[in-house]
Amino acid sequence: MPDANELVCLIDAPGAERDALAEVIAKEGLAVIAVECLEQLPDETVLAVAHARAVPSEAWQALAERLPTLVVSDDRQDSDLIHAVDAGLVDYVIEPRRHGHLLRRMIRRVIDLHRLAREREHDRERLSELNERLETHLAMLRLDQQAGGQIQRKLLPPRPQSIGGVRCDYWLVPSLYLSGDFLDFQRFDDRYTLFYFADVSGHGASSAFVTVLLKSLSHRWQQEWDGRHPEELAPRWLAGLNRELLDTGIGKHATLFVGVIDRERGYLHYSLGAQLPMPMLMAEGRAHYLEGEGMPVGLFPDVEYPRLGCALPADFRLWLCSDGILECLPGETLEARLEVLRARAEGSETILDLRRGLALGDDIAEADGEDDASGRDELPDDLTIMMLSGFGNDDA
Repeated sequence: MPDANELVCLIDAPGAERDALAEVIAKEGLAVIAVECLEQLPDETVLAVAHARAVPSEAWQALAERLPTLVVSDDRQDSDLIHAVDAGLVDYVIEPRRHGHLLRRMIRRVIDLHRLAREREHDRERLSELNERLETHLAMLRLDQQAGGQIQRKLLPPRPQSIGGVRCDYWLVPSLYLSGDFLDFQRFDDRYTLFYFADVSGHGASSAFVTVLLKSLSHRWQQEWDGRHPEELAPRWLAGLNRELLDTGIGKHATLFVGVIDRERGYLHYSLGAQLPMPMLMAEGRAHYLEGEGMPVGLFPDVEYPRLGCALPADFRLWLCSDGILECLPGETLEARLEVLRARAEGSETILDLRRGLALGDDIAEADGEDDASGRDELPDDLTIMMLSGFGNDDA
């Protein structure tokens, strides 16, 4: 029902008939004011009831543009009714005093529709304002993430580089700006080289923060290591990171592979937490997945990680890939895709060789390790490939 302050204006010539029609409209609580012409309409009017005899044909258009209007007439044959409806007025009622109930019902309906239209317009304006604010916030977030991505890339090791005859190269492309994939390759001393390859669950800012934590912890733990018992370093790192992630309570976990290369022995000490796919060692013309299994890092307390190792021939290649690579390979099953990956790694001598064998879009296939996600759609997951080769490389 219309509010009492919603004013209905009756346009009609002064006289007893107008007064009677105003009384008919005013029943059931409608507020009515009677005027003689269009110019006298109060600004607060929400609906006009115009008698055909009081409004000239050429004024219907202006009235329709100003207010929702009902036309009334005492004569069904009144030709002005057609002109009024053609001009856009809402509807008409014949013999309004006789059909007062119908007229009031139509007035209430038009007022309600007009109110809903005003509310929709207000909602559209409000939505437009919220969309502008959202676009502003998204632009700020995008700039923040781009800046974060640049900082994250600065934490990565130089590429390519060689340490003690072992060469490291990698390719890392985040799904958008920040990556949950991370890696490192560092000299410990004249005998040992340390490296790790991590894939944090999810992607984006929270996953990227975990990679920064990993970088900080690994640096601290490297400084604390005395160079003895290299077979214990990798499992101790994984156990320590597992405790740190659980203590933060952020609900993030990671898969990791941590390795210690003993250049003097030609040996790899390693441990892992649910790494998939497993690293592939290329030696004597054949590639095979390393053995071992371990629990994810950051899911379960008091996990012990395995102490594993294998000999490294004088001429080897060690491939490490994040699980996002599996989505770029043909095959209906995981086993089929892993076999495709092994075969392609076997036939590849460089990172670029392996990338060219993946089902990637041209903009990704040609991107380098500092891709900033400009000009491409968001990837379903981060993509990372790391290759270690040795031992006959010159140090960079």
